[in-house]
Amino acid sequence: MAVIPVDVAGRPYEVRVGAGLLAELVTHCRGRLRKRPVPIITDANVHAAWGQVVAKALTDAGHEPRWRILPPGEGSKSWEQLAATVDWLLAEEVERGDHILALGGGVIGDLTGFAAAIVKRGCHFIQLPTSLLAQVDSSVGGKTAINTAAGKNLVGAFHQPALVLADLAVLDTLPARELRSGYAEVVKYGLIGDADFFAWCDANGAAMLAGDAALREYAVAHNVAAKARIVAEDERETSGTRALLNLGHTFGHALEAETGFSQRLLHGEAVALGMVLAARYSARRGLMPHASAEHVARHVTEAGLPSDVSALGLNCDGTALSAHMLHDKKMDAGTLPFILMKGIGEAFLAKDVELSDIAAFLDEELAR
Repeated sequence: MAVIPVDVAGRPYEVRVGAGLLAELVTHCRGRLRKRPVPIITDANVHAAWGQVVAKALTDAGHEPRWRILPPGEGSKSWEQLAATVDWLLAEEVERGDHILALGGGVIGDLTGFAAAIVKRGCHFIQLPTSLLAQVDSSVGGKTAINTAAGKNLVGAFHQPALVLADLAVLDTLPARELRSGYAEVVKYGLIGDADFFAWCDANGAAMLAGDAALREYAVAHNVAAKARIVAEDERETSGTRALLNLGHTFGHALEAETGFSQRLLHGEAVALGMVLAARYSARRGLMPHASAEHVARHVTEAGLPSDVSALGLNCDGTALSAHMLHDKKMDAGTLPFILMKGIGEAFLAKDVELSDIAAFLDEELAR
């Protein structure tokens, strides 16, 4: 088991990475779970696969699990589900000293974390991420949010978990498409600032996706450690360091909005395609070699992820896609910073990008 400390001022916590952690849940949560009902928020798919394991771990230790089971998918990150979840927690008489368990992928982690942030002005919560994407990215760092009609993750709070248990065993039950989707966030860490790790992905990504346990533990632990360093330096994304983690997300969120935040394009798939677009746009501006941008595209393709926006069959043009970006939460004084690249492992924050130029670039990509 790997243990990675996240050194956030005043609220340090650990991320534990290994197989079998859900079955040993109470041992790892010692001192955090009271002898009273334990609220658990999950979705129907995760509950079917892992609910019994978590329930047994709790009941064997004398705890009573109380479940809130949501529909799977991005649609659960909504005002309606947030309100219903808050009402449920209040009906369960959750106290500020209790720990709410978030058992699921990024959607469940985001929704549960936000609910925990606002119930009684802040309750504790524990992340139990059950997707590769959540384990390497969204469960760590304290960003919580819901989606609105205006865009993705526009309403939320910074609220750090008390503990993260990344059980690698859950990846064996994850659908192949979801696993590949999460791999986009794995590769991202190599692209933003670690060319050696991108080379590791080139050499080992396929075997990791195929199920090699040692490679999976290395990838998750390496990425969590990388994110922990960034979060410790720039928790609330004020210095620009943490903004680098948004590589591919500005393009990706626009694509998600255009496809209705649906199963048509999963979040990780959108990020993968967004990273390719960021690389190609960087090459178009002469910031990085075209060969490097196509290396990124090739790696994404070989991982089974989308690398050409034209293949999505969107009924829109570049202007319509770029319009979604106007609602991006990174918008500042009327300008939208973009994460671009000078090369593989050399991402930076660009503040001189015109959305009209992005629209023209996207028109070219849509016609590719």
